[in-house]
Amino acid sequence: MTLVREIKPGVFSIGAIDWDRRLFDALIALPDGTSYNSYLVRGKNKIALIDAVDSTMADVLIENLNALGIKKIDYIIVQHAEQDHTGSLGRLVELYPDSTVAGSARCLELLVEFGLVDKKRTQELKDGDVIDLGGKSLQIISAPWVHWPDTILSYLAADRILFSCDFLGSHLATSTLYADEAVVYRAAKRYYAEIMMPFRQHIRKHLERISNYDIDIIAPSHGPIHARPEFILNAYGEWASDEVKNQVVLPFVSMHGSTKAMTDYIADALIARGIEVKRFDLTNSDIGLLAEALVDASTIVIGTPTMLSGAHPLALYAAILANALRPKTRYASIIGSYGWGGKMLEQITQAMPNLKLQLFDPVVAKGYPKEADFRRLDRLADEILAKHRELMHAQSATK
Repeated sequence: MTLVREIKPGVFSIGAIDWDRRLFDALIALPDGTSYNSYLVRGKNKIALIDAVDSTMADVLIENLNALGIKKIDYIIVQHAEQDHTGSLGRLVELYPDSTVAGSARCLELLVEFGLVDKKRTQELKDGDVIDLGGKSLQIISAPWVHWPDTILSYLAADRILFSCDFLGSHLATSTLYADEAVVYRAAKRYYAEIMMPFRQHIRKHLERISNYDIDIIAPSHGPIHARPEFILNAYGEWASDEVKNQVVLPFVSMHGSTKAMTDYIADALIARGIEVKRFDLTNSDIGLLAEALVDASTIVIGTPTMLSGAHPLALYAAILANALRPKTRYASIIGSYGWGGKMLEQITQAMPNLKLQLFDPVVAKGYPKEADFRRLDRLADEILAKHRELMHAQSATK
């Protein structure tokens, strides 16, 4: 069944909704599915297709093109070479033999290396280049590192539409073409956390740059379209800023109950001091929600027992994940227990070299925590409170 929806006269959404996909990159959970958005822009003289969907949905894209009666495509604009944007490219260049595949130099290099297109069929697009379709022109905006080095955005000035690639998108399967902001906010934040957050500095630069464009619609490559651009732009501005919130993220794992007792105690101690706590039992938590929690938090406290002389692998994974995502978190500590010794603390701290964190003294108990250990947790909670107050005051003073 075809699904062609007109955004503006001559501008169509012709991508595919993937209701059932539950894992992306063999890592990222998709509790709400996703979409692979592809857009067709038809000018008076020429036609451009923007992005080419995942290979699993190639038939859907081709059916949508057929439903529009498209016999010729002049430009296939590849904004980003990742497979969910290029999965049907091989079939498209066969179906439309006169088409030119256009993208950034790095993107085209990747497409040729992947065997998706002959270099003779390509056209390099540079920042500021304009593709004139006749009455409609696409201006190219170079946007490397949101989230690959090859990314470009495409701006359709006549209709004030920004085709934003992965930037400003969300993994969300929905029947609505335009974003329900109450629904899409969490999906967009999770998407930012898992995919965009490591490139926060680049995102800030690109947000500033696109603020110079008149934009009525933002059409990303995943998730619904934004008919009120300020919603998603403001959200990204907040997430990518240096400001943090009075929050502690508390991922933990416990084998015999000792670390859990310490985790529960410090969670209650922090809450009693007016600090919001986001607690994650790593044996059954959605890692995407942990990533989302890291977007705003001032502090991360990792709870782990000692296992075979080192940190529990799940706790170490949480540290590695935080290191990869590079949140703006300012402070960290470690709590947990041990039996006969080991290198738990060293492993956790060495797993987070990318984070510029101030480390509070760890609280590690031998066996089940004793009264003295709980008092040390109280002192840790006091230290966190003092630093949070100092930080919140400094942030308020700069507003």
